[in-house]
Amino acid sequence: MEGLLPDLEVIRKDFPILSRTLADGRPLVYLDSANTSQKPQVVIDSMVDHLERHNANIARAMHQLGAESSAAFEEARDKVAAFIHAPSRDEVIFTKNASEALNLVASTLSWARGPLEIGEGDEVVITEMEHHSNIVPWQFLTERKGATLRWFGLTDDGRLDLSNIDDLITERTKVVSLTWVSNMLGTVNPVRQIADRAHEVRAVVVVDASQAVPQMPVDVVESGADFLVFTGHKVVGPTGIGVLWGRRELLEQLPPFLGGGEMIATVSMERSTYAGIPHKFEAGTPPIVEAIGLGVAIDYVSAVGMDRIRAHEETITRYALEQMTRIDGLTILGPVDAEHRGGAISFEIDGVHPHDVSQVLDSLGIAVRAGHHCAKPAHKRYGVQSSTRASSYLYTTPQEIDALIEGLEYTKKYFKVD
Repeated sequence: MEGLLPDLEVIRKDFPILSRTLADGRPLVYLDSANTSQKPQVVIDSMVDHLERHNANIARAMHQLGAESSAAFEEARDKVAAFIHAPSRDEVIFTKNASEALNLVASTLSWARGPLEIGEGDEVVITEMEHHSNIVPWQFLTERKGATLRWFGLTDDGRLDLSNIDDLITERTKVVSLTWVSNMLGTVNPVRQIADRAHEVRAVVVVDASQAVPQMPVDVVESGADFLVFTGHKVVGPTGIGVLWGRRELLEQLPPFLGGGEMIATVSMERSTYAGIPHKFEAGTPPIVEAIGLGVAIDYVSAVGMDRIRAHEETITRYALEQMTRIDGLTILGPVDAEHRGGAISFEIDGVHPHDVSQVLDSLGIAVRAGHHCAKPAHKRYGVQSSTRASSYLYTTPQEIDALIEGLEYTKKYFKVD
């Protein structure tokens, strides 16, 4: 199948969990990578090695282990900066996940003074397809500041409705925040087009790239973003580590997010002064070993090649869409052309609750997700309470898609909805 990674079987051997068998001797078919990706042995080994041989706190311990740990942590920052083509390593801030990164931006903007200050009459624009992590923080901000929250609607085929972009993004707009790739609909959004319009009115652009960074090459400057976030566990890295990239001039204008060690320059009983970026936003002991694991994960996907990963994802997704559209009673939510979507495919089967679909598939060894996928507004837009979602990644094979299709046909027969 053209577009598949030619060394797919070799890659799969790098992921020990993919050789697991589940109950009744069923081989694992893992189709929940939009939720969290699996981890290659090299990432696991790097984290174990650090804990066994180099474990120490960073930037505080004046001994060899402390120096080794600090160097490894900062090397991970260098790797992230290079991976997303950040102009400066100091623009890369480690958080515990993308949700924290988005909350950091929204909270510090709500406290900002000067050109970034947001007040009554100002507006924040998001989209109806956002993950809750890119909705709730902006609700917090607008409620606190007396600003107005507005959003792009969705077309019937699962894309952003840009027909009113000039009416939605206006001189009152202070922030535009949107997902690059929807975790529910799979839609790849025209981030640069929207960013260009936002910058015409001097609005700040925030991009949730949690589903984009794992699946495609990302250049933060070319994207048009002012801030961009992603999470490590979706890009074959560990949980507990996220990334915020921001333009230096904006990061320097924002106040700190949390107070504590490392984010200060000096502290007295009367007042404190703050460290420069990135440390201003990294209070306390950070997720050290998780950052190191993320750095190795970035090494791994970079060695495979992000262009090749994107081609593989598109090929697998196209094959899945072709097979799923042949199943009577199955409705796909979102675009049905693989070229304009990511690897997450949410769907319904007439007469079967998504949780039941997931449970039956699980009994066959097929791991998918069921629920609202932290995207309740998007589900409401399409008149459904929840859906089942299958999501692929660089290690997914056509045979696993075949197993999914067989499992879905079995599910229909099990519930007698043929």
